[in-house]
Amino acid sequence: MLPNDETDEKLMAEVALGNLDVLKVLFNRHHVHIFNFLYKMCGDKMLSEDLTQDVFYKVIKYRSSYKNGKFISWLFTIARNSMKTHFTRNKELHDDIETVSHQLTAEQRELQEDYSHLQRALNQLEASDREAIVLHRFHEIKYKELAEILGSTPGAVKTKVSRALKKLKTIYLQNN
Repeated sequence: MLPNDETDEKLMAEVALGNLDVLKVLFNRHHVHIFNFLYKMCGDKMLSEDLTQDVFYKVIKYRSSYKNGKFISWLFTIARNSMKTHFTRNKELHDDIETVSHQLTAEQRELQEDYSHLQRALNQLEASDREAIVLHRFHEIKYKELAEILGSTPGAVKTKVSRALKKLKTIYLQNN
């Protein structure tokens, strides 16, 4: 569960004004959530660690662009964009996140016998559906903030999450 209090916004406002020491608090609160999101999306631990560092580097670099909105929305938007940028820039290594996710799923099934059934089912979803479920259900991001992150409306996001959960349920039950 993400800490979702207004102190994050206050702390980030201080960081935006140049008080970089305060960033330690935000990093300690959120780096695990960002890592877990990235790991669930790409399945690569080392890449997720690198991208998590990149996210917090970008928080520092673009701190002046923070406009006192929801910090969580802003942070996860940076995480999504960092991941997309990585896959776009490294096309020779990865076709795209969708292809990589499906390839990793097959490899993980062979390498990790104890890999959870739910995670396997989750990995079979399209990247956008998996992202919506991971952010909403695993990180407890509300529809309003999720809409900001995904560049959509709360109603459309609620529908997307609902449909993605139905797909997940179908996949889960078929493989059970």
